[in-house]
Amino acid sequence: MSYSTHELAKQIVAAINKKKVLDLKVLDVQGLTPLTEMFIIAVASNVRQTKAIADEVEEVVQEFAEKSPIHKEGYQTAQWILLDYGEVIVHILDEEDAAFYALDRLWKDAEHIDFQEVVSV
Repeated sequence: MSYSTHELAKQIVAAINKKKVLDLKVLDVQGLTPLTEMFIIAVASNVRQTKAIADEVEEVVQEFAEKSPIHKEGYQTAQWILLDYGEVIVHILDEEDAAFYALDRLWKDAEHIDFQEVVSV
């Protein structure tokens, strides 16, 4: 199946929005890091919600792109779950870790992409 990075990101954003996150940012990091094209940063109210979001994202990406994460970490503690899909890396953090690590400030030079119109797919 052929899809663009933006299409994949929109599917992920829609999946995350189903779980009523506290905050959601999509950053275009092309040119800032060789690791990926986009970071999606979701902030959840607790670790149970981070796991639920991660599960939803994995299910939606598998269905949409027939793709599993290249790398996945943090699921055991669920304070910061990382799902690496190559062109898109998803960070799902609980509220406390999100405030401490402030990934959006760390990547402040990245362009913010507005996918707010995406509520569900």
